[in-house]
Amino acid sequence: MTHLLRRSELAVPASNDNMFDKAAGCGADLVFLDLEDSVPAAIKVESRSKAITALNDIDWGHSARAVRINGLDTRWCHDDLIEVVTKAGANLDTVIIPKARKARDVWWVDVLLTQLESKLGLGKQIRLEVLIEEVEGLANAEAIAVASTRLDALIFGVGDFSLSQGARVDTNFVPLGEYPGDFWNYARNKVIVAARIAGIDAVDAPYPDYRDLAGYERDARRASLLGYTGKWAIHPSQVAVANEVYSPTDDEIALAERNVAAYREAEASGRGAVGVSGVLVDAAHVKMAQAVLARAALINRG
Repeated sequence: MTHLLRRSELAVPASNDNMFDKAAGCGADLVFLDLEDSVPAAIKVESRSKAITALNDIDWGHSARAVRINGLDTRWCHDDLIEVVTKAGANLDTVIIPKARKARDVWWVDVLLTQLESKLGLGKQIRLEVLIEEVEGLANAEAIAVASTRLDALIFGVGDFSLSQGARVDTNFVPLGEYPGDFWNYARNKVIVAARIAGIDAVDAPYPDYRDLAGYERDARRASLLGYTGKWAIHPSQVAVANEVYSPTDDEIALAERNVAAYREAEASGRGAVGVSGVLVDAAHVKMAQAVLARAALINRG
């Protein structure tokens, strides 16, 4: 896995080139130009050309550059990969695969990318992220997560997943009636478990009501508690919220530093655990603290 921040992944329709400059400057960890659901069939080819131009001509700053290709079962997917990589591969960091159902879907993209990179002499490996947004994909999430060494993250795609499951939800994917607990907890948890099996990141679903930043933050914090490392954004206003939620707080960093220091002192005197402010700290706590400090260091480098 590459050490890339994915606190915020901003979706931008590749057809809407008037949005590109704002997207490039909004501070998202990753921006992906979408060739799939947000682009009407009649302008798929035209939008692909706009994405290629944007990858080559726009200064994306610190944001990773990605495209979401059309589904493997469509007539556009093959050309999406070949044309974008051939014409803009040097400026492309990640390809996002939608609606993955089985591990072989990831394998197919991996093989084609390998051939293109060899043919074009690219001095880099283009990475992959995969959307889990079909019930079959969720059932096969563990196999999908380990299908390619290119794979850096699984994304929970709640929109198409709602349709695939037949869930009765509103346009913000909230259940149309009383439901005990978190409606999407099972799917979210299965995606994060699959990602952790593979040692990769998990990115939470989009939140369509982009004017409701409090609701977006609530969703983001719930996913972060499960272990998600970032969230999809469908509007630049959501980016700063995601970046804050998925960054360690000053208090978390201070506690991590205190726990590591106390444990090292105890370790030097032959003890394998120590009390810190009345709470036991052992080797497991140290590993958790080190993960917090490593993430903070990654953010500071960015």
